[in-house]
Amino acid sequence: MSDSSPLPPVRLHPEAELARDALSTPLLSRAARLARWAGPDTRVDAGGGLVEEQLPAAAELLGLTGDDAAAYASEAWRVAVDAGLVEIVDEEEGTVAPGADLALLTGGTPHDVLAVWLSALETVLADASVPDLDDLLDAVDLEEGGEIDFSRLEWDPEAEAEFLDGVLGNLYLLTASEEGPADASVPLPALAASVIVPADMGEPTNDVLEQVSDAMMRLDDQFRMLEPAGLVAYQPVDEALMADADEEPAAPVDDTDVTRYGMVRLTPLGLYGLRARLLEAGFTAPAVGELADKGADVLLDGTAAFPPGAAQAETEQWLTRREVLPAARELLAAARGADAGAPLRRLRCQQALSLVGAEAEPALREVLDDPELGGLARVWLTERGAPDVPAPSEAMVYWLTIDTVAAQLAAEGNSEELRALVEGLAQQHSGFFAAVWRVNHPATAEVLEAMGRLHPDKRIAKEARKAAFKARSQP
Repeated sequence: MSDSSPLPPVRLHPEAELARDALSTPLLSRAARLARWAGPDTRVDAGGGLVEEQLPAAAELLGLTGDDAAAYASEAWRVAVDAGLVEIVDEEEGTVAPGADLALLTGGTPHDVLAVWLSALETVLADASVPDLDDLLDAVDLEEGGEIDFSRLEWDPEAEAEFLDGVLGNLYLLTASEEGPADASVPLPALAASVIVPADMGEPTNDVLEQVSDAMMRLDDQFRMLEPAGLVAYQPVDEALMADADEEPAAPVDDTDVTRYGMVRLTPLGLYGLRARLLEAGFTAPAVGELADKGADVLLDGTAAFPPGAAQAETEQWLTRREVLPAARELLAAARGADAGAPLRRLRCQQALSLVGAEAEPALREVLDDPELGGLARVWLTERGAPDVPAPSEAMVYWLTIDTVAAQLAAEGNSEELRALVEGLAQQHSGFFAAVWRVNHPATAEVLEAMGRLHPDKRIAKEARKAAFKARSQP
């Protein structure tokens, strides 16, 4: 994932709702309870962790039982320290006091609460990239003073963190995509394969499939850790899949049921959290609603690369903050231009104006004689049954045609929709290519070349290429 190109825009829940979600996560709620429980008699070790004698009381406070209760309590305490809910007062004495951020959970803004949650999340993400305790103990080299021998683990801390970041980045992309799964749940094998299998590989080799299988097992452990943080909703891998091949399953199993291999999706809070981390890492990660208080020029340019649904949602938010007639005039003014991005701006302007009512009519009539906007205005007025709409000149029809195809090229590339548009244009207008190359539009030659590339009829494609040559040869 490159940090130079923008990611798909995401639709975030309101911060107040996300803050409530954050406060209710086991991650933050446990850390906050321990921070409020800590007092003058609380003691920590040299690393800031609760001393062993106090772990049973901490676990009881959190309602934790079983063999792992002390470990979970210790983890919750460390999150409290890392998130600023507790601070170490005296390292030698091991005394603590409430941290400055503890009060933010009850008295701060939703944004403050989310900032604390993000700090806590970083602790869990770091933990998720570490091998389990048994593996770490096996890798301790006693002869070297207790140093961890990473070569024994076959584990590279940086590579492991990058692997998890890559997986979460792909999950973010799948969640943000309008073509993604309807419920946003992704099978674990598909997610593992997305970072293991090369994009240009046809049939994965046995070695690659084994890597995918190993990655699935690592991700199963990691997502089990990340779910209490509120980052993901996770259905773990079916335990029966990890049983010995010689063992009889306790119940009949459906080998075609992909959900048995684990299913994961980002929560609304997780989407917020990953976007914050991506922004911190330098990515361009837009969110719907960010342009609502900007000018029309920023709106049209900003939504240029948005998929249709996100572009409409952004535009609707922009329009709700403005009166219709001034907004229409501002949009039309911003749509002018002869630069490479102008056709797509006009397309976005046309789409925005399709969302407004008859109050915008005066603004459209004002630009009927504008060579760049007159065709657009006639389309809008005609679609609404407005009276006395002057017929466009042939030159205006051709100019609007070139502008529309140029916008579609910029928005979608060589899509099937554009191919159908090109075929339709060639069928509807006899002598189209003989006339259109003379159109005084900056994109005329480019559009004709694209039509020659896209049209399935070789004769018509050749006509388009000839017209493109004539357009480029004009003085």
